[in-house]
Amino acid sequence: MTKLSFGAHPHLLGFEQLERLVERTAKTASETYPPFNIEAVAENAYRITLAVAGFRDEDLSITVENRQLVVRGRQAEDPEGRLYLHRGIAARAFQRSFVLAEGVEVAGAALELGLLHVDLIRAQPDPVVQTIRIERR
Repeated sequence: MTKLSFGAHPHLLGFEQLERLVERTAKTASETYPPFNIEAVAENAYRITLAVAGFRDEDLSITVENRQLVVRGRQAEDPEGRLYLHRGIAARAFQRSFVLAEGVEVAGAALELGLLHVDLIRAQPDPVVQTIRIERR
């Protein structure tokens, strides 16, 4: 018996990209910093909240690249001459990615008390019924 790949299943016509999407999502699942929450704030609205204590808004960037939301953070270097006796607060850069479904768009972002909120909305498409004419050949 031949095993079909997910994208090659005969009942999933035109879903070849879905297999690549699943692979891309699996790669982003290994990221652990910074911690985050995802919540549904309304029927078609979501909020991703990342804990980014110590980052200023100019240290952060949010982009959407090929239906993938990418949040990056890089803190400025410490001024020279600063001598730490103990350094327990990491000043590391990060990149956190989220794959967005078709129709989900970023509505805005806000930084509040060390939490970065990214609001998402899902546009509701108008239901379309299409009748296909059968030609006689």
